[in-house]
Amino acid sequence: MNNQNKSKKIFLLYSLLVAGFLLFLGVMLITTIKYRDLPSLYAQNSSKAVRGSIISADGFNIATTIKLYKAVVNTYYIDPQKRELFIKLFSIYSEIDAKEVEQRLNKQKGIAVLSYNLPQKQAQYLKQLAFELRRLKVFIERKNPITGKTSLHGLSIIESGESREYAYDKLLTPIIGYPHKVEEDGYTYVKGVKGLEKKFENELQPKQDELSQGLRDINSYIILNKNSFTKQEINGLDVKLNIPISLQIRVENMLDIMKADLQAKEVIATVMNSTNGKVIGMASSNRFLPKSIQKDDYQSLNSSMIEYSFEPGSVIKTVIFSILLDKGLVNPYDMVNGHNGRYTIGKKTITDEHKFDWLSAEDIIVHSSNVGIAQIAQKLTGSEFNQGLIDFGFSKASTPDLVYEKVGSVPSTMQLNNEIYKATCSYGYGMRANLMQLIRAYSAFNNNGRIVTPKIINCFIDNHRKEITIPNEEQIQVIKSTTADRMKSILIKTVNEGTGVKAKTAGLEIGGKTGTAHIVEEGKYVNEYNTAFIGFANDKESKYSIGVIVVKPKKSQFAAQTAVPVFKKTIDILVEDGYLKPTIIEDNASKPNVI
Repeated sequence: MNNQNKSKKIFLLYSLLVAGFLLFLGVMLITTIKYRDLPSLYAQNSSKAVRGSIISADGFNIATTIKLYKAVVNTYYIDPQKRELFIKLFSIYSEIDAKEVEQRLNKQKGIAVLSYNLPQKQAQYLKQLAFELRRLKVFIERKNPITGKTSLHGLSIIESGESREYAYDKLLTPIIGYPHKVEEDGYTYVKGVKGLEKKFENELQPKQDELSQGLRDINSYIILNKNSFTKQEINGLDVKLNIPISLQIRVENMLDIMKADLQAKEVIATVMNSTNGKVIGMASSNRFLPKSIQKDDYQSLNSSMIEYSFEPGSVIKTVIFSILLDKGLVNPYDMVNGHNGRYTIGKKTITDEHKFDWLSAEDIIVHSSNVGIAQIAQKLTGSEFNQGLIDFGFSKASTPDLVYEKVGSVPSTMQLNNEIYKATCSYGYGMRANLMQLIRAYSAFNNNGRIVTPKIINCFIDNHRKEITIPNEEQIQVIKSTTADRMKSILIKTVNEGTGVKAKTAGLEIGGKTGTAHIVEEGKYVNEYNTAFIGFANDKESKYSIGVIVVKPKKSQFAAQTAVPVFKKTIDILVEDGYLKPTIIEDNASKPNVI
């Protein structure tokens, strides 16, 4: 009986062992044939390239791009026992208050975005934290009730977009322009809309994103070896200007003061090197914050230097006189009848502010006589008049560095064959121009008869800090050098004796011409004016063409009272900042004098 019971026990034990073994084989078989998600042996990292910067001539970043990141976590995977640890560490690394972090976790169950706009530095810290949190087992595996699969999700730091930053707020707007946001595949880019941001969109935009692929180590880092693959990021080109921050700030501040003093709608000024076209100052009193444009800013979004086209008034007399002089149709010493300030051509009566019986041809410019220029302009044929204006650059784009230029217009040959049209156009009516066209035309009088193209951009700079130069535009000989020298003398005389006397600066060679013109609104002349002063300021080494436009000044309608003082203050700034150096000599008494 005992042997029988013993045999039964052995058989039962044997049966259990066989059943256990068969169960083990079954589990192994199921495990073998069942599809499983195996962790990848490979890892991949990517990083977006960024838009290039706009840099001043003195090396300051005016417009730059920063990457933005968002921090995402799935609350279901945070170990409840280590939730407080997660909150404290994330708060320290992100500099977000711990209570705010906790509120965001409580507000959103499942996937929670803890921050949308993390700067790059904090994002890098948080990426390191993400690995530490895994090591500390702050996150735990969870089983998906639907698929039955287990997974582990930690803290994710994701590139969400980029933001354009303007370190100097309104500085150089609207020349720089502004961008707008464009979203592609969940990533926010910026693209230029106006100004330099628009003109150089192709150069500024990023060229190639960074990508790294390869075998991963236990911490999911890529093992860099011969089997790994890396594609370097190529950011957009930086755009370096010819305009220094230090000078630009001073000119803009001065224009703000003068706008208020003259009770003007806008005051614009530009300073350009007369020999190479480099624009070292280009400013408007009307500016805006590129990142927070308000409805009141809409009129300030345009680059008035090229987008505000107007009838130039008397500043065009200098150009017409130079064409006559260059063709030998007038001599500076010819005497012209001033008709006591009133002269009639057909049904048109032309008047002068200052009445002259007779004056020399060059004094037509010095004292800005409409009567005088209207008479001598008749010596030009319509074709000569039209072509002369075109040769000086009117009705053409003045600079390749800006977009949306309003090139204005010049009368046709047929129109200029009419003596009345010829007369009125000779003192700046019946045609339209912008400030940069006028500065370009006047550069001929300070550059041996050659006009230069205004250059705002100095060069591009690539990822390796290599400068990519921009070829200079060809200088165009519009009048003979002898003619230019004579015109230069006449413009200097205009400052010393004529309408521009308030621009005189001891020790410097200053020349220029005033202009005042009625404004046309809705096809009719209104009782408002633009005033202008276009000219040059030179020392022994440097030559600068300078232009000023005052739009709708209420204090005075005369350029001598509005545009000329702005011109003079611009010269003073150039002297104080060392761009112009007045000549100082000592007289016989060894006392310093400035000449």
